[in-house]
Amino acid sequence: MNSGNKHTLTAFDEEMDTIRGLISEMGARAEQAVAGSMKALLENDEKLAKKVRQEDVIIDQLETDVEKLVVRTIALRAPMADDLRELVAAMKMSAVIERIGDYAKNIAKRVGQLGTSEFLQHNKGIAKMGDITVEMVRKSMEAYAKRDIDMAIAVTRRDNDVDQLYKDLFVDFIGFIAKHPASATEVAHLLFISKNLERIGDHSTTCAGMIYFTETGENLPDD
Repeated sequence: MNSGNKHTLTAFDEEMDTIRGLISEMGARAEQAVAGSMKALLENDEKLAKKVRQEDVIIDQLETDVEKLVVRTIALRAPMADDLRELVAAMKMSAVIERIGDYAKNIAKRVGQLGTSEFLQHNKGIAKMGDITVEMVRKSMEAYAKRDIDMAIAVTRRDNDVDQLYKDLFVDFIGFIAKHPASATEVAHLLFISKNLERIGDHSTTCAGMIYFTETGENLPDD
């Protein structure tokens, strides 16, 4: 390999490392946003909710940075096979992680409108959904960092638990409104929040699928 090729390879490797670092930072911030929004919800902490909302712009900017760098790298380096697949997956993942941040922000927006929720006092389903989705975001990003397809597959299986919790909560919401008609607005907010959590689970699964695709060149198999 001549010195020119060595220089090009080194520059390409540095760009790939930068992209991986940006994705990891996005994932860490998205995890913090989901955890923060749920803590704000369960503790009625409007200050924390505001912080989550304000910091979403950082995730948005990181997505833009990833997209620009991926496009630049493809244009200048003309990567092939595995490298190209990783770059395409990284750009898709950045968009998915950005949406996770948006869902966390949406949850945080409801904190001030909800106040102290009677429903949350006796039903722990939303709190459990929050715990699982935070875990899914964290594990999907850990799988990305380690290039671990088994961990990615495990993330997708956890999504079944989130889906079941959402279905159970929906039934509980209806029953709660029947007994407490005046709480309809409160329950509407909580239904919105639980749907956002369900979507975070779906998006974490999508990230896991991108990791599997990056490492194998194949789509994640259905259970």
